[in-house]
This record gives sequence, structure tokens and C-alpha cells, in this order.
Amino acid sequence: MSRMIAAVVAAVAAAAGGANAQTLSPYASAGEQQAAMTDGRVTSEQLVAAYLQRIERIDRAGPKLNSVIVLNRHALADARKLDAERRAGKIRGPLHGVTILLKDNIETTDGGATTAGSLALAANVPQRDAPLVTRLTDAGAVVLGKANLSEWANFRSTRSISGWSAVGGLVRNPYGLDRTACGSSAGSGAAVAAGLAALAIGTETNGSIACPAAINGVVGLKPTVGLVSRTHIVPLSPEQDTAGPMTRTVADAAAVLSVIAGTDPFDPATRDADTHKSNYLAALDRGALKGARIGVWAPNKGRSPPADAVFEAALQALRTQGAVLIDVHGPDAATMARISALESDCLRTEFKAALNAYLATTPAVVRARTLDELIAFNKAEPRELALFGQEIFEEAARHPPITDAGYLAKRNEARKLARGALDKMLGENRLDSIVVTGNAPAAIVDPVYGARFFGPSTTLPAVSGYPHLVVPAGNVSGLPMAISFYGSAWSEAKLLAYGYAFEQATMARREPEFLPNVAARPEFARAYDPR
Repeated sequence: MSRMIAAVVAAVAAAAGGANAQTLSPYASAGEQQAAMTDGRVTSEQLVAAYLQRIERIDRAGPKLNSVIVLNRHALADARKLDAERRAGKIRGPLHGVTILLKDNIETTDGGATTAGSLALAANVPQRDAPLVTRLTDAGAVVLGKANLSEWANFRSTRSISGWSAVGGLVRNPYGLDRTACGSSAGSGAAVAAGLAALAIGTETNGSIACPAAINGVVGLKPTVGLVSRTHIVPLSPEQDTAGPMTRTVADAAAVLSVIAGTDPFDPATRDADTHKSNYLAALDRGALKGARIGVWAPNKGRSPPADAVFEAALQALRTQGAVLIDVHGPDAATMARISALESDCLRTEFKAALNAYLATTPAVVRARTLDELIAFNKAEPRELALFGQEIFEEAARHPPITDAGYLAKRNEARKLARGALDKMLGENRLDSIVVTGNAPAAIVDPVYGARFFGPSTTLPAVSGYPHLVVPAGNVSGLPMAISFYGSAWSEAKLLAYGYAFEQATMARREPEFLPNVAARPEFARAYDPR
């Protein structure tokens, strides 16, 4: 934050009675903040000012999370307008006056660039809002700014460091500053976990909402592909891309999804969205798990004994709430390997076509207008290749066009295998949902050896296009753990209801401690140095 903006924030906070906002925890849910505004205990302007101050103190200084790339210079003015509407008796809904961060691959007309974390898009200042953004602002949400991300949605190198971008630097995990925040929606997850905004939007192609949600101890929902518009979002794959909420509570995720779901005439994949969307917040039910048939799939069991213990405790909580648990077996290793190989190949073809189409629509001042030109830009810019290369870009540039028959056959096979696997598990056992082992504890960030992935299983819902809900389930040595709920297409209302019932029964989420490393925890510090 510039000194000028910091000064404005401080002045506004003082003038507006910013201390009132401080009586409300920065970790308060959007629902709690809405209640406080309704009761007159706080205004949206005060909330925005308080969050801007907190971003300056925690994200830019202090622990220095690097989770926010840029702030919306109009956020305070937007909040004042919404406060005026409230005083006039106009309330737009549950998000009225509530703050939200957007992943920095989502276009906005607030005067800031949409960079996808790349210096090549530093001049990409759009003159259009993504339809998703219009839905949010029409519902009264205050866009606080843009969240950092894994550059190009973590699709530049096989040795990338999750959460790093040349524009924003490395996002740090608020539970252990030396640990990964995972990618690619790392900034969205870390910022919400750290209480820098009430809500955030992430995007996912495979794991980019689910993993940072799990690793940062927040709720994350990857919706059915086609429920939420992707128009004016920097693309990776039209076959798998989707945006979704990242929040501290399931109710907040449901409230956000109720707003952003819906048909967009410019995104053909969403043609059936209006038919399937519902009021997800109204559908939440503490007793939803009673009698629900829940499959249990543990493909990562044994990878982390502490994680296994958290998962077993989560299963017991489901049983206590009345769920009927049935062990299920997913695809064998050979089938999973085949799905992953097909997906990897298809994404390269899809990325090349989608990115070239997107770059062609950017402002004329953006010089890299094709993938080939982007590769050349990176080679000429030392800051881009300082930590890892761009071999995925180079492979994608050599891939065939999107109309290639070989590509189409591979995409159809991948989708058929993934959907077939989930449909079989759900159908043969007459299941309402499947719960899946979550993440192992977050790994240490290692710029020497590259990325290590310890997130939840994400490939089947990603490739099938089916929904995937992540809910906090506990912690290991202070690091967040989660479980995943899978479902069939368009089953978001059911998954959110199950996730809500689990959340209310366990209340497993804990606020971060911003420790420099996990070894700083007392139990480890004593063992490391007993003298």
C-alpha cells in the first residue's frame, strides 16, 4: 500500500469511528459482519478501512504474507455508497457491504491491472468487469482488491513454487510462514485465513481452489464446471476452469455461490446454470447428515499418519451426526495414471488456444499477444525465470490446435474415465456424496528442489467437471487439515449442506498464529533445545 493510501485509510478510519470495526474480530464471518451492520454496530466503510489497515500491517509489513497484489482505490467510496443505501432502507442481500478479494486473473474496471501474476500483463488494465464481478458488486459486495496467485495459475513449469508470481512474490502460509500456501489461488486462501477480507474468489483447473483452501484452513468450493461464468477470466482450460468461493465458513461460501452462479450468454458452458442454481444459503441444514449415505475413499491413506488420524476423527464426527458411511474403492493406479496423463496433454492444447484468444482481447499496450510472444518475453525478463523455467509454456506452444482429432479423442477419454469412476462409486453404492482424505501438513517452501504437492485429491472432480467442497477438519502441529466432499454434477446444495453440518458439529477451524516456522511451536522448541 502506498503511503498516500495508508494515510487516507488512517484518516477515514478515525473519522468514521474505525475503532468500532475493531470490536468485531477480523475473522468474523460475512454473516456476522452483516448482522453487525444491520444492528448499526459497524458500517461497511469502517470494515473496509479496518481491513485496509490490517493488510498494511500484516500483508505488507509484519509477517509479510504477500497475499494481496493490489488494492481497489475505490473500495472506500464503494462502501460509503452501500452505507447510504442501507440508511435509505435498501439492502441488496447477505453480501451488502461485505469485503471480498478477487484472484488476480479476474478482470475488473477499478483501474488496476489484471496480471495473472505475470510482468507481461502489468499493463493489462481492462475496461470491463468479468460477469462474476458484476454479480458480486450488484449484490453489494465491496471488492477490496486482487489476491496474489501462482503465476499463470501454476501452469508455467513442472518445477514451479506454488503461490509465487513475478508481480506479487511468494504468498506465505499464515500458519507457518516457511510453509507453502499451495496454488494457484494461494493469495485468496491465505488472505481469508489471515483475516484480511471476509471473502475471496479463487479459480481452479485442477486443485487450485481445493489445495489452498485445505492448506490455509478455509472452506473452498470448486463448483460444477458451467455453474459460474468464466468470461473475462484469464483462462487455462475451457474444459475444466471454474471460479468459486473461498471463505472461513460454509455459510459464507453458500452465500457467495448463490450470487455468482448463473447463466452467462458469453460462456456457452453455463447454458444450463440458471436451471440448476438455487439459494444455497437457505438450503443449509445442521441435520443434513442424518441418514445420508456417504462413501469413504482414502486414496492417500498412509501418506501422513497424523493426517490419517484427523481423517478418522472426521469420519467419527460424520457417524455421530447420523451419516451412514460406506467404504468405496476408486480407480486403480493404472487408471488414475492414465487420467492424469491425458489431462496433462489436453491442458497444453487447451491452454495454447485459450490464452492466444484471451491475449488478442487485451489492451493494445500489452505487447505479448500470443503464447510464443509470451515465451520470448519471459526469456528476456530475468525476474520471470529467477526461480524456475517455462517448460510447460514451451510444450504447449508445440501442441496441435484445439480442432485436432487426436486431442479431441484424448479429452473425451479423460472425461469419460473420470466421470465413469465417480458415477460408479456414487451409483453402485447409492451414495449421496463421497468424503475423501484431505491434505497432509503443508510442506516447507523449497526454491532448490522445487514444488512438493501435499494437497487433497483433486483430479477426478477436476477432469469430470463435478463439484468438490473442502472443509477444515483439524490440524497437525498447528497446520490446517481438511476433508473433501465429492458429488455428482450440480449437487452443490447437497454438498454445502453436508459440509455445513460437519462444520457445525466439529468447529475445527483455528485462527493462524503467524509463526515463522513450525519449529517455533513450544513443543518443538523444547525438543530442539532442551537445555
